[in-house]
Amino acid sequence: MTRRHLRRGLSLVAGLALAGALLPAASSADPLEARGVPLGELTATATKVASGLVNPTAITALNDGSGRILIVEKRGVVRAYHPRTGLAAKPVLDISDKVNGADVERGLLGLAIAKDRRAYVAYTRKSDSAVTLSRVRLDTGELTELITQPHSEFPNHNGGQLAFGPDGYLYWGIGDGGGGGDPLASGQRLDTLLGKILRIDVNRACRPLRYCVPAGNPFAGVAGARPEIWSYGLRNPWRFSFDPADGSLWIGDVGQGRFEEVDHLARGKGGANFGWSCKEGPVVFDETRCEEGVTYTEPVFHYISGAEGCAVIGGHVYRGKKYASLAGGTYLATDFCQGTAWAVRKKTDGTYESARIGEFPLDATTFGTDQNGELYLADEQPGGLHRISFARKG
Repeated sequence: MTRRHLRRGLSLVAGLALAGALLPAASSADPLEARGVPLGELTATATKVASGLVNPTAITALNDGSGRILIVEKRGVVRAYHPRTGLAAKPVLDISDKVNGADVERGLLGLAIAKDRRAYVAYTRKSDSAVTLSRVRLDTGELTELITQPHSEFPNHNGGQLAFGPDGYLYWGIGDGGGGGDPLASGQRLDTLLGKILRIDVNRACRPLRYCVPAGNPFAGVAGARPEIWSYGLRNPWRFSFDPADGSLWIGDVGQGRFEEVDHLARGKGGANFGWSCKEGPVVFDETRCEEGVTYTEPVFHYISGAEGCAVIGGHVYRGKKYASLAGGTYLATDFCQGTAWAVRKKTDGTYESARIGEFPLDATTFGTDQNGELYLADEQPGGLHRISFARKG
């Protein structure tokens, strides 16, 4: 991926987790008690621990007690890393024959491991580039398709994040279908899965579906709406994550060219409309896409595209133990082009504070955590894996 591609199509990242039960327990029963030092006193650093990755797109903990994390590569390969033994040469999974990874933003884009150890992958299907969610056997590579969404008009904005929420359901983010300015008008439409985050129950099958739609989904039973939709009005929710302390959802949604944004939803808050393509970040983008009387959920943090970056890379709230006294309760994100380490926190009064707390490698594509909640970051070029550490200034 080049920065030219990012600015024109707003990236794999731009247009481009784990079950809450699998995430590490919070260091305090009350997440607001697990707060680090003031953001102005906090710094974050990325230290390279492995190299040789090929276009990494996602990181997730294997959670089998081994301490390994899995790194997804765009070409259709999943590799394992362990702090003691490094990056394993032999892939854990290779489904490259099923994946279209030829275009900048297409490929194997997401991986989630369920509590029962079953694995789920999100990718662009080789036969027709449809964005596809499948259950996969890590030992054989056998795929069972669960959902497909046509996505042939444009190659960008495929989304791809998979994460299990604290409710045990699987969440999947899909971009608006690509192009510039939402030409398919999918952000505000409820009859398409484009521009949405979905919530489904993969532990059951409700024929003819190979999954079930949770009864609490906000559009279940609504005429003309896809019942799988959990939230909408998104441009390209490339990376999102759940805070293991309170189950809330943090979303990094890549902007059109004026603003990059981070959104935050309380646990169980379905039906939120983030505004695209009526709005981009905090401002109106296309007033013809706005409807009177509609409530749009505002971002909790935004920065200026071009001047401050080009594509937000959503991260995680730090809930590990090693740096809990420094960074506990801090959401960490970065930008593909500028590498700024952005920190965001929700304050006790319900407002949010943010700060630049360091610089990460350029071309970063994804964050992830190990089974203990420690943070990692991967960059597309040169293909490195980095461990995140925190310190107090001075």
